Amino acid sequence: MTIKDDFVELDTPTGKMRTYVFRPEEEERYPGVVFFSEIFQLTGPIRRTAALLAGHGYVVAVPEVYHELEPMGTVLSYDQAGADKGNEDKHTKELRAYDDDARAVLDHLKLREDCNGKLGAMGICLGGHLAFRAAMNPEVRAAACFYATDIHSGSLGRGKRDDSLERAAEIRGELLHVWGRQDPHVPLEGRNRIRARLEEAGLRYQWMEVNAAHAFLRDEGYRYDPALALLCLGWVFDLFQRRLRAS
Repeated sequence: MTIKDDFVELDTPTGKMRTYVFRPEEEERYPGVVFFSEIFQLTGPIRRTAALLAGHGYVVAVPEVYHELEPMGTVLSYDQAGADKGNEDKHTKELRAYDDDARAVLDHLKLREDCNGKLGAMGICLGGHLAFRAAMNPEVRAAACFYATDIHSGSLGRGKRDDSLERAAEIRGELLHVWGRQDPHVPLEGRNRIRARLEEAGLRYQWMEVNAAHAFLRDEGYRYDPALALLCLGWVFDLFQRRLRAS
């Protein structure tokens, strides 16, 4: 499918949030996916991944995760300064504001004429954690979480304290977790803690550990593994096909 993209500005309790929307050009109704970026916001790799999802028949909404902290349109660089600023913003933003943002995007997708109301989530790095939390909304049927940071340590948001593992039992949809075994941000102990909680909560999930570093999905930089990225995206499309296209 060919696609088109634009943006909307959604109301949230902490101000206007620019959200980029990628969708098939054909005027039909499609499942909706809220796609959460890394700490750098709408970079080239995030934009290309969103377009790839949309081209498979989804309305994909990518919110600016730091909309109340950075000017609209801000994209942080893939360098140390960008990483430092992104991590600073990650721990400046209130935890509740992340949840309010997810709620605003889900509500927007449900009201769109080109969305059929079947909703999923996907996220990378910080976004993987945000997709996990978005799945706590009951209408989210599926969430794909790539090397989700801070879940194991409970350190998302201001004060570096979150309740994501405690609230895991609220998730009703199916999860896909993909981890790099050589990722220092989520070590084996942390991955085991998350998986044990998913088992305890009785969640429906798939758990994939691959030989890769952090950010292997990002199609820029030395850690990119294109063959592995293609394989992993196939798992995403399988999940969304089953959970968002089924009646």
